[in-house]
Amino acid sequence: MTSTEGTEPQNREKSNLAVVLVEPQGALNVGSVCRAMLNFGYTDLRLVNPQVDHLSHDARLMAVKAAVVLESARVFDSLKDALADCVLSFGTTRRFGRYREGLLHPTEAASRLSPVVQENPVALVFGREDRGLFTSELDLCQHFITIPTDENLPSMNLAQAVSLCLYEVSQAKGRQKDHTTEGKKLASNETLESMYQHMRQSLLHIGYLDPQNPDHILRAFRRILSRSGLNDREVRVLRGLFNQIDLFTGHKVTRKSLRENDE
Repeated sequence: MTSTEGTEPQNREKSNLAVVLVEPQGALNVGSVCRAMLNFGYTDLRLVNPQVDHLSHDARLMAVKAAVVLESARVFDSLKDALADCVLSFGTTRRFGRYREGLLHPTEAASRLSPVVQENPVALVFGREDRGLFTSELDLCQHFITIPTDENLPSMNLAQAVSLCLYEVSQAKGRQKDHTTEGKKLASNETLESMYQHMRQSLLHIGYLDPQNPDHILRAFRRILSRSGLNDREVRVLRGLFNQIDLFTGHKVTRKSLRENDE
C-alpha cells in the first residue's frame, strides 16, 4: 500500500498526546521516560521547572536511541502553561483524599483518552519522584489516574509509571471507543482555567465561597464540570451566567483582574 491516508489518523494521535513531567528530580529518570515514550511512538515531552539538566550525560545515557525526544522536549515555568493547549489532562496520583475522588484505573483513563486524542491535544501528567503532584496542580487536570500497586511499596518509578500508562493507551486503540466525547471539540485547558478564575471571583462576590478557603467548594465544581467535558460554547454559556452575577453585584470582571487574581 503506497498511500499514507490510512496512517494519518494514527500519526495525528501520536503527536496529540503529551507526557508532562512536573519538576523531575533525576536525569536518569528523564532519559528513561524518553525511551519509554519512543517505545510507543510518542515524542511530545514537556518538562515543568525541571530540577536537573535534562540534556545531561546521564539523561542521554538512559534515553539511548530516544535522544530525539530529549532534545525536542519543551520546558515550562508552570504546569498551567504546559497544559494551556490541551483539552483534556490526566493527572497521576497514588494518594487518596477529599480532593482526589473518582480515581481512574489506567485502563479506564486510556479508554476515555483514546477518542479525544484523535483530534485534540491531550496530556498525561506525572509528578515529582518524591512527592508527586500537589492538589493545586491536580486542579488543572480533568481526570485522575492511580496505578493499583501493593501497599507495601505503592510508589512506582517514574519511567515505569509512564510506560504502563502509555501501554494502556496503545491497548485502548483496539477497544470500543467511548462515544460520550466523540465528535465534541472540547475547550482548551487555558479556556477552562480562565472560566474557573471568573467563577471564583463571581462566587466570592455573592458570598458563596469562603474567602479563607475558596478552593474547597471550587474543587467540587471542577470535578463536576470535568465529568461533562465542556466545549467552547458551554464555557461561554457558563461565563454568561457569571457575567450576570457580576452585573447584579456591581463587580465587572475583566481579563486584567483575572490575571492579577491568578498571580
